[in-house]
Amino acid sequence: MRVVVQRSKAASVTVLDEIVGSIDFGLVVLVAIAPNDGIKEVEWMAEKIAHLRIFADEQGKMNRSVIDEEGEILVISQFTLYGDCRKGRRPHFGGAARPEHAVPMYEYFCAQLRKIGISSVETGQFGAMMQVQLVNDGPVTLVIDSKG
Repeated sequence: MRVVVQRSKAASVTVLDEIVGSIDFGLVVLVAIAPNDGIKEVEWMAEKIAHLRIFADEQGKMNRSVIDEEGEILVISQFTLYGDCRKGRRPHFGGAARPEHAVPMYEYFCAQLRKIGISSVETGQFGAMMQVQLVNDGPVTLVIDSKG
């Protein structure tokens, strides 16, 4: 499992000119599922993101999580995070899971974030052409790979 986490002041995702998910403050999480990812990797990643201390405390140090800040999370499926560009000029996406495996893992990931305590988890639309608007805060952008 690979994710890109971006601290955000506001974000939205649009499909066919309709906003399908939006947040005011929190994290935008782009998610890619690998073929061997399972419950263990998804739960680990949800815990990691929910408790990741990337928001400033009173002294300006990154010491607070999205839960501490009562922020929201916008989760967007992004299989292209597994794009391999080492050979040729066209990315190869063989490292990404097929939809029949990726969709249930993506949905479980969103459910886990809610279970952990994120009050608002918004999503894009799996497999759709999406336009993402983001006001990146900082900017703070991190790439996290699961242990699996």
